[in-house]
Amino acid sequence: MKFQDYITNVPDFPIEGIQFKDITPLIGDVAAFKAAVDELTDFAREKQANIVIGPDARGFIIGAPVAYALGAGFVPVRKPGKLPREVLRYDYALEYGTNTLCMHKDAIKPGDRVVIMDDLLATGGTVEATVKLIEEAGGTVVGLGFMIELVELNGREKIKDYDIKVLMQY
Repeated sequence: MKFQDYITNVPDFPIEGIQFKDITPLIGDVAAFKAAVDELTDFAREKQANIVIGPDARGFIIGAPVAYALGAGFVPVRKPGKLPREVLRYDYALEYGTNTLCMHKDAIKPGDRVVIMDDLLATGGTVEATVKLIEEAGGTVVGLGFMIELVELNGREKIKDYDIKVLMQY
């Protein structure tokens, strides 16, 4: 399946100069979404993951169905103030600003084999922050899966020590 056919480019969103890659046409098409989830699930299965993490918010859309198909647990990584119990926190840079991610302190146990699933690899800040949270909790990151990679932003450089699965590159 040619996943690029289901991506809409939105210029100047969320701020001027950003070329936003909109995945909603892909996730709205049952065949395209199923094919994408199946490919990412196959990757997670090869890595023998028992936990799937999805960063807030589009990572939930990708990670939860992968976890379900894999028969694994799903852990959301959220923005500050969104999780009700004690959290681990990590600050990071976006391609257009800064942010903080949080994860429940007890969400990952030592020895857990974790894959991170998200819609986009851009500068790598979000996934790098998520990796730091997992490793601080004692988990092992066994793979990173993305629908889209924006190659020119060099995000792969921040995560080059991990196995990566990308469905499409721009």
